[in-house]
Amino acid sequence: MKKKISINDIAKELGVSITTVSFILNGRAQEKRISEKLVKRVLDFVQEVNYKPSSLARSLRTGKTNIIGLMVEDISDPFFSAIARAIEAIAYQSGYKIIYCSTENATEKTRELIGMYSERHVDGYIIVPPEGIEQDIKLLLESGKPVVLIDRYLPAIETDHVVVDNEKSAYDATCHLIDNGYKDIAFVTIDSLQPQMQDRLSGYEKAMAANGLPQLVKEIAYKTSEQAMQQISVFLDRKRGVDAIFFATNYLCVSGLKAMSAKNLHIPQNIGVVSFDDYELFELYSPSISTVSQPTDKIAEHAINLLLSRLKKTVSDKVSKKIVVPTSLIIRNSSVKK
Repeated sequence: MKKKISINDIAKELGVSITTVSFILNGRAQEKRISEKLVKRVLDFVQEVNYKPSSLARSLRTGKTNIIGLMVEDISDPFFSAIARAIEAIAYQSGYKIIYCSTENATEKTRELIGMYSERHVDGYIIVPPEGIEQDIKLLLESGKPVVLIDRYLPAIETDHVVVDNEKSAYDATCHLIDNGYKDIAFVTIDSLQPQMQDRLSGYEKAMAANGLPQLVKEIAYKTSEQAMQQISVFLDRKRGVDAIFFATNYLCVSGLKAMSAKNLHIPQNIGVVSFDDYELFELYSPSISTVSQPTDKIAEHAINLLLSRLKKTVSDKVSKKIVVPTSLIIRNSSVKK
C-alpha cells in the first residue's frame, strides 16, 4: 500500500520548514509575508502529489473542525427533516458541514450521541432536547461549546433557543373550532412534561375556560402509530359526545384520522379536526385538514445563524438569546362546518 504523504514529506522534499508549508496551506502566506514564488512552488507540488490534509490534524492545529452536530427527535419526521435540510444549506454556505442523527427522544441515547459528537470535536450543537438531558447540556456550555436548542427549551438551563409560540398557537386553534360551532372539543396529546407540549395544553385549556366550555384531555403513551390509533379509538368509544379534536402533533393526527375512518365518522360533519404541525398529505386528504403550521425555514434560519454568530464570536454577550417564531393557522375543510 502506498504511504500517504504528510506535511513533513512536503517540507522535506521542497527544503522548507514545516511551519512555512502549514502557513501556506492554511491561507496565511500573505500574513506571514511568504513570497508568491514559494507559495506557487508549494501549491504546485501539493497538487502534483495529490496531498489531502488530515482533518483531525487540522482541527488540532486550529481548534476547529467546521462541523456542527444536529440532533433531532426523528430525522424522518417531515418537520425535523425540513429543518435539517434548511440548516444544512445555510451551514454549507458558511463553510460548515452538518452531522445529524435521531435521538428518538430518549435521554440515554441523546447522552451517548453527545459523547460521540464530542469525540469528533464538533464546533457547536443544535439540539432538540429530551427530558433529563439538562446536566449534559450544562457540561457542553461549561466546556465552551455553543448550544442552540430548537422546538423546545430546558427551563433549568440558560442557553440559546428557537421555539414557536406554542401556547398562543394552541389558544387560537381552539378558538377557531369554538367559533365554528364546536363545543365538546377534546385535546389529544402525548404523555409528556416537555415545555412545548405543556404550552400547547395550556393554550387549549385557557381557550376552553375563556369560553366557559368543559375541558377534555386525552394523553397518549405514544410508542407506535398502531398503538396510538387503538388508544384514540377506545377514547372515541368512551367519549361519544366529542364533536371536535385538536391533536397536539401531526403524527397523533394521522393515527386519529385512521381511527375515525375505521368508525365511519365524517369530518367535519360528525367531528371537527385541527392538528398542531402541518403535513403535506393533510392538504391532499379528503377533507383537507386544518393545521397550526410551524415555519421550518424560519426556525432553521434563526437556529443556524445564532449558532454561527456564537462560533464567529460576533455575539459577544453571554446572555442567552430566546427567539420565539410565530406560527400560521391554516384553515381547511376539516374544521369548518358546511
